[in-house]
Parts: sequence; C-alpha cells; structure tokens
Amino acid sequence: MEYEELWTMEDAITTAVNATGKEIWDLQFDHKSGIIRLELCEHLEEDEQAILIAHLTQNADYEGEGNHGSVFNIYLQDA
Repeated sequence: MEYEELWTMEDAITTAVNATGKEIWDLQFDHKSGIIRLELCEHLEEDEQAILIAHLTQNADYEGEGNHGSVFNIYLQDA
C-alpha cells in the first residue's frame, strides 16, 4: 500500500469519527494483518458502535475495549 493511499484512508477514518462526535486515542496501520486499528478516547455502547461503523467507508468490526476506549479493526481492500 502506498503511503498516500494510507494517509487518505486514515483521514477518511478521522473525518468519520469526528462526524459522530467522538475522539481518536490511537490510529495505527498494522502491516502484518493489513488492518487499521482504531482506539477511541471513550468506551461506546453497542448502539454507538454500530453508528460509528456505519459512518466508515471501509469494512470494520468492533474488536473490544482497550485501555482508553472502544477498539475497532478497519479492513483495507488492497492492503
């Protein structure tokens, strides 16, 4: 994956998170698994998790709760 493509995807993720009124604690690309790991600054209820996932343009799953907030895995089509 090209750096510019990854940066564009991370920007789209940040925009989607901001649109839901949430804040990002951590956003990292994992080269081995080809996913972007997103951790928020707060723990979300199930309905809030679904709303966030619906705002993302990439496929994503709720992973669980991290040290700071809810964690999501965002899958990249061509990683």
